[in-house]
Amino acid sequence: MTMTRRDWLRATGALGVVGLAGCSGSGGSGGGADQPNRTGGETGQSTSAARRPPTADRSLYLGHDIEHVSDNIVSGGVPKDGIPAIDDPKFGPASAAPLDPGDPVFGVVRDGKAKAYPQRILVYHEVVNDTIAGDPVAVTYCPLTGTAQGFDRGPVEFGVSGRLVNSNLTMYDRGTDSWWPQVLATAVRGEMQGATLREFRVVWTTWEAWQTEHPDTVVLTEDTGFQRRYGTDPYGSYNPKRGYYASAQTLFAPLESDDRVDPKRVVLGTRTTEGALTFDKETLLTDRVRTGDIGGTQYVAVADDALSTGYVYANPESVSVNAVEDGYRVGGETYPADSLPLERSLAFDGMWFAWAGFYPGVDYVR
Repeated sequence: MTMTRRDWLRATGALGVVGLAGCSGSGGSGGGADQPNRTGGETGQSTSAARRPPTADRSLYLGHDIEHVSDNIVSGGVPKDGIPAIDDPKFGPASAAPLDPGDPVFGVVRDGKAKAYPQRILVYHEVVNDTIAGDPVAVTYCPLTGTAQGFDRGPVEFGVSGRLVNSNLTMYDRGTDSWWPQVLATAVRGEMQGATLREFRVVWTTWEAWQTEHPDTVVLTEDTGFQRRYGTDPYGSYNPKRGYYASAQTLFAPLESDDRVDPKRVVLGTRTTEGALTFDKETLLTDRVRTGDIGGTQYVAVADDALSTGYVYANPESVSVNAVEDGYRVGGETYPADSLPLERSLAFDGMWFAWAGFYPGVDYVR
């Protein structure tokens, strides 16, 4: 059974909280029509490269035709920019962060610069247009699919379109007004249809774990330019888990249903040009090493105990990867989880129903 986001928020008494998102401006220059041109920008003319986000050299595998994904985009119950992106993020020291040890944060390290983005803030904004070590980036979060992802944004900013597909955040870029479902990282409408964004890893972990591993981290503050009840999550709570995050219900029908696992079970997923693959996160954290297959190529996932996360690597030669006390043994040497001598395949956490909906029949490694 599915229900609308408005129905859920009304049932949980949180409609008034989220309604604030539709009462303020976007905090940016998003504006524009609610429905972009399917083949071009708002004017129908090609946009210069100076107003386009940078794209990857290779396109990612998609489990559906782009047209099918586009045709299944639905209203999320708020208008374009009704959930306002943070365009001028402010950061403070770890010592001043109003976070409990178990609160979820999304961590990024780029050129030695560590930043933490609290889930309690991003649940109200979903997109942070930031600059890390001189690089313009977008750190994004979709509460309905439990996915936190990072993208290079170049000279443009991203905003929240107010639309969803497979319950997933559909971003738009403010240069071409193309629409980008977050998980797919691929434009499904607009001038850049078919292009794939450049991505970087965002780690979903706890504040205690992130601060321990990165004591010099800075933290996104509640000085966002918007008035929000940042201590109250309109969908429930992760610390402890309750509400939407603990329920088997989804608010919108998935693109495909797959009952192999509880819909909200967390998996660590990866996708390449050839296909997609998911690992049960809880099992990975227990067993430390798991293997799967994409298009005849072996992939190995290893656990990062300190951050309660995992990393995935292509392992076409099926070299032996063994967990040892202080890391992973590969070819006679020991390496940390994030630095195996194999080609890293970008991976991120997500709810099972989201991965299964976008990539029908995806392998699930228990």
